[in-house]
Amino acid sequence: MAYRVLLVDDEKQIHTFVRISLNAEGFDYLGAYSLESALSVIQHQSPDVIVLDLGLPDGEGVSLLNYIREKGHTTPVIILTARDQEEEKITLLEAGANDYISKPFGVKELIVRIKVLVRDLIAPSKKTEDLIQCGELSLSLSSHQFWYHSRLVSLTKKEFHFMKILMEGNGCLVKQDDLLISIWGETHRQDNHYLRVLVSQIRKKICKDASQHNIIKTEPGIGYRLCVNEDDHD
Repeated sequence: MAYRVLLVDDEKQIHTFVRISLNAEGFDYLGAYSLESALSVIQHQSPDVIVLDLGLPDGEGVSLLNYIREKGHTTPVIILTARDQEEEKITLLEAGANDYISKPFGVKELIVRIKVLVRDLIAPSKKTEDLIQCGELSLSLSSHQFWYHSRLVSLTKKEFHFMKILMEGNGCLVKQDDLLISIWGETHRQDNHYLRVLVSQIRKKICKDASQHNIIKTEPGIGYRLCVNEDDHD
C-alpha cells in the first residue's frame, strides 16, 4: 500500500521537487496550495501524512492544524516554517504537530522524517502479553495501555514509548539523546525541547499537581528517570 502524503504550500517549486521525491520513494503525492483546498483534500482523500506550511494565501497553517486536532484526527503533521524561534516551535508541538522542519530545507531530510512518521503508523505484526510494572506505574505492551495507581491514563504513541523506556530502566537515568533517537529518530537527537513538551504533557495526565508528586524526574542537561520510591520524589 502506498502512503498518501499531502503537501500544503503555496510555492509551486516546492511542490515540484517534493512530488518527484515522494513518487521516487513510493509515496502517493497529494497537493494543496491553500487552506481551503487542503481541507477539501483531507475530507475526501484522507492523507496518511500532512506536510503543512504556516504562511498560506488564505490564512495561517496553524489554524488547519488546530482544526485537524479538534476533530480528533491523529494524522501526523510536519510543519514547514521559515520562523526559527524556539518558543513558537514548542507552541506548535503543544498544538499537536508531530514534527517541524525549517525553510529552506533539504528534500532528503523531509523524506526521512516522513518515513519515521509512517513507521509509527504501521501496527506491530506480533502481540505480546508482557506487563511492565514500576512502582505505582503499570504498562501493557499488548493492549498499549498505561495505568497510574490502577487508574487508566490515555497516552499517545510517543508518550507510551517514553514511559516504556523509563519503566524498563526501573529508576535508572536514561540519557536524553537516547530518548530522542529512539522516539523521533536520529535527525532529532539535538531537539531537547521535544522531550520537554512530551514530559510536560505526560505529567499533566498522570497528576493534576505534578509538583507534589513528580513521577518523572528531570536531570537537567542529562536525561530523565522515574521516581520509583516515595523517597525519590522532589
